[in-house]
Amino acid sequence: MDNPLLELPGAVAADGPDAGVAAHYGDPFGEQRALAQAAGLVDRSHRGVVRITGPDRLSWLNSLTTQQLDPLPAGSVAQALILSPNGHVEHHLTLTDDGDAVWAHVEPGTAEALTGFLKSMRFMLRVEPADVTGEYGLLTLMGPDAPDPASLPAAAVLPGRLGTDLIIARDRLPAVMAELRVRPAGMWACEALRIAAHQPRLGLDTDHRTIPHEVGWIEAAVHLNKGCYRGQETVARVHNLGHPPRRLVLLHLDGSSDKLPAHGDPVELDGATVGFTGSAARHYELGPIALALVKRTTPTGRQLLAGGVDAAQEVIVAPDAGANVKVALRKAGVGMLGASRGRVAHNDQK
Repeated sequence: MDNPLLELPGAVAADGPDAGVAAHYGDPFGEQRALAQAAGLVDRSHRGVVRITGPDRLSWLNSLTTQQLDPLPAGSVAQALILSPNGHVEHHLTLTDDGDAVWAHVEPGTAEALTGFLKSMRFMLRVEPADVTGEYGLLTLMGPDAPDPASLPAAAVLPGRLGTDLIIARDRLPAVMAELRVRPAGMWACEALRIAAHQPRLGLDTDHRTIPHEVGWIEAAVHLNKGCYRGQETVARVHNLGHPPRRLVLLHLDGSSDKLPAHGDPVELDGATVGFTGSAARHYELGPIALALVKRTTPTGRQLLAGGVDAAQEVIVAPDAGANVKVALRKAGVGMLGASRGRVAHNDQK
């Protein structure tokens, strides 16, 4: 899709997963400072947008995703995951309900597959999912001095940890950018702040084997006391009885290197591969940083090598994540371990 916001002065187009929007507008570090300390607007209109209508939409989504969405008060925002039968993350949604429809935005290029899956799961329910990416785009307003978006012609407003996401009709995007009168900032600036905030991104900081515990989504996007959904058995088993095989870390990279590790570059300890590099960026205060998935047993205090660059770890997901049930075997009877297994099995059969 043609993007008129790439015609703004100084705009340099991004590539890779963020192709179609601006990487920066000539001053990536200045744009970061604006987003963190003042106000700025990030064009994220390459992300997918899905709209779901119908009176059964919330109870239906509640049965399909990891999040408690029935009820979801109108105007509130939630994150939700759709898992494979084995508990691996397939989709990450940021969503809100406006009283008439659920609006969700997802990673670029994934809305069509998500909508296809949702349509296959309708059965006889009164729901209608639609990929509306061609009609709506996403802008993200960030910074402590950001103006109130209440007067804007947004189809949906989703406040979040890093900023406020605005879903807006594509033909109104330039007008909204002009009306806000805040500094435009590119994806380089936005990504640096996201990485520093320990926020993983599906497809960049995850792979086809990622489970929610590994990247910290168990706190943000999973409700542990709701009814059955696809992949729940894995979530319950890890949460109650085990540990995830990997954990997300923030890497503080050696600033003397003139390169950043690329996505997928190996993370090594003493010559052995212990994980892979996800997103990497240059932060205006922290310097070069990256997110990485490493083996849970990787010692937290050890220096690593990410794509050939020396890196110090900052723990995001603790090595002892999961295993929240205290195991205390009795001399007779099933004991806590057996009881825990029974609860997991019971939950899986609901």
